[in-house]
Amino acid sequence: MCLAVFLVAVDGTVLSLATPSIVEDLKPTASQVLWIGDIYSFVLAGLLITMGNLGDRFGRKFLLLVGGSLFAVISIFAAYSATAEMLIVARALLGVAGATLMPSTLALMRSTFTDDTERSFAIGVWSAMGAAGAAAGPLFGGALLQHFWWGAVFLVNVPIMALVLIIGLPTLRESRDPNPGPLDGLSVALSMVGILGGVYAIKEMAIRGFEIQYLLAGVIGVITLTWFVVRQIHLEHPLVDVRLFSSGPFTGAVLGMLLSVFGLAGALFFFSQYLQFIKGLSPLQAGLFELPATLSALIAALLAGNAMRRFGRGPVTSMGLAAIGIGMAAIAFILDSQQYLVFAVPLILIGAGDGVALTIASDTVLAVAPKDRAGAASAVSETGYELGTALGIALLGSVLTAVYQGALKLPGVVPPEVAAAATESPGEGFEAMKGLAADVTGPLTEAIHVAFTQALQVTTWVGAVVLIFGAFVTWRLLPGRTEAVNEVVAH
Repeated sequence: MCLAVFLVAVDGTVLSLATPSIVEDLKPTASQVLWIGDIYSFVLAGLLITMGNLGDRFGRKFLLLVGGSLFAVISIFAAYSATAEMLIVARALLGVAGATLMPSTLALMRSTFTDDTERSFAIGVWSAMGAAGAAAGPLFGGALLQHFWWGAVFLVNVPIMALVLIIGLPTLRESRDPNPGPLDGLSVALSMVGILGGVYAIKEMAIRGFEIQYLLAGVIGVITLTWFVVRQIHLEHPLVDVRLFSSGPFTGAVLGMLLSVFGLAGALFFFSQYLQFIKGLSPLQAGLFELPATLSALIAALLAGNAMRRFGRGPVTSMGLAAIGIGMAAIAFILDSQQYLVFAVPLILIGAGDGVALTIASDTVLAVAPKDRAGAASAVSETGYELGTALGIALLGSVLTAVYQGALKLPGVVPPEVAAAATESPGEGFEAMKGLAADVTGPLTEAIHVAFTQALQVTTWVGAVVLIFGAFVTWRLLPGRTEAVNEVVAH
């Protein structure tokens, strides 16, 4: 189960360091770069609820192993994509397969570990692997890109998933809902259309402005999600029991899950580009630069259970989210620093905060939800996780692009086609200026450096504000003592 969640988490962030190589090889537009980065999480988020229900109905072990097999096959297709469009399609298909894995693993935790203390520790280990996987994605990618082409970051999925199948077949115990009821096809369609429509509208409007087609997509997303919620209330066997959200701990847990990865994915995805484009580091050097976040996420997730039992879910989760926000704000202050140790402190804060928030949010979801609906409840939690990843890349990426394009002051000597490429993104600008004279590349490089640094500072500030606000909200929603969660269940 830990191998599966580690792989899905790695796949969500491993492309952060491969992006410059993909830009050089496939020549994607700025919009396609964002789609390559976040279509995986969009599709995964849209299908998690459906896959969680399928696991409840047909067996969580069955769904995990079938989905894992598909994940490995599609990874090969992604590795050998010849165009940006092919890679976007492959990433979308990986999202479909990945949606079978995370809710299955978390639901299997509920059926495997029935003792509360054992389950909390098991989820701590599981969360540690997920948090470490998300933070280790850039390191993984950097090591591979040092010696291989960008497709290697997908091929590494194959042997890891083979291990999942070899270990999982004999060791995992099957579990399912004994009385699942029929699967409502309309609810499946509504959840997918609503999530994709809403996030697509936000992403495109932030980059291109309030054009009619993006406004229309947003309206369709909101209407569809509203229809979905109303339908769930009246169904005898809903896809999502929306009454769970009447529980403050459940709502706070999902919000904590979403915000923790919103900060981590957004910070590392764009910080990795900064390290390569502006600092001039190799992919492996950039991955090693971010290693403090990986290690602190791993350690914090393992310690989160003890902290939760001592201080309560709300205070500890809030401190975790606040730590991510403070870390992001600190990075905005020190971007121009040449001292590595100066960056280590905020990276440790970001990683540790993520490990704590993920662990407690996951444990709270399982503590509140009924056992026979563990898959569906886990899917809601994991939807928050993947939606947080997607929104972190999409929303913060949209802010980054808008500020970068507004701050870019191009020298007059730059050829029009090079100016257009530099305006799209730093990667395209550096690629287009190859072969130009030094008196052109020097001023243009400086202009890109200044604009991208300013854009990343604004972006990390925006992320920090969101995280600090989220810390306050989760403090109010989650209980200060673990007994309070049990009271909610009993009630």
